[in-house]
Amino acid sequence: MILSLGITPKNYAPLVAAAANDTDAQAFIDAAGITDATQQSAVNQLVLDLKSANIWNKMKAIYPIVGGTASLHKWNLKDPQDTNAAYRLSFSTGWTHASTGMTPSNAFADTFLIPNVSLTSNSNHFSIYTRTNQTTNAVPLGSYTDSNRLNQLNISTGTGLVYYTGPTSTELLSTLTDSKGFFIGTTRANNDRKTFRNGVEQKSLTTLVNTNYSTFKMYVGARNTAGSAANYTVQQIGFASIGDGLTDTEASNFYTAVQNYQTTLGRNV
Repeated sequence: MILSLGITPKNYAPLVAAAANDTDAQAFIDAAGITDATQQSAVNQLVLDLKSANIWNKMKAIYPIVGGTASLHKWNLKDPQDTNAAYRLSFSTGWTHASTGMTPSNAFADTFLIPNVSLTSNSNHFSIYTRTNQTTNAVPLGSYTDSNRLNQLNISTGTGLVYYTGPTSTELLSTLTDSKGFFIGTTRANNDRKTFRNGVEQKSLTTLVNTNYSTFKMYVGARNTAGSAANYTVQQIGFASIGDGLTDTEASNFYTAVQNYQTTLGRNV
């Protein structure tokens, strides 16, 4: 016998579980201790976009620089372990950290990544997202052994955009009237090198130049010049990466992914 209690059923919306984050994004979020929902979403979408564009596997180090403190900015998205071997950043004194990025004042961050150990022969890229202008010559990402072994990006309105990937004869130089944005220098072969600003090609080099990589660790915020920091930048930095060479399409998609990431965080330029 069924008893009626005189209760009219209500229409309840079914419970829908929130979509889980990408496992690599979640590993980074957990390691860094990112608790802000917007920041978590931005990191997750960045990882999804890089994977969709077939860029993720080309990365050795990705620094999303999210969270506003040194303890949060140090992590490598590609391998979020707190070890030198995982290329997490180690900061010198002189950095200012904020939700918009990190700004050096005669300061550098050690990536522990040595180009001639970690990068593929005649295939590399260096990228950096700068949120403020630089007027004098500076190297926000670089390493230098000698004139035959240097890997760096120079970015300033005074000097321009300069990319080196081996000897000085690999120099790609283009002028800049604005040194803010997302900059990439990439080598795809020993006769195929290009630079990009905000996804747009700036300079190319097709001269055959065999590449020897630097034997010193890459620095962010300055150049590691045979073991000593030099050519400091004062630009606020919102993203950086090091990895293998990128095609033109990958460089364009990389900019789109990074710009969307910065836009979600409310700090795009």
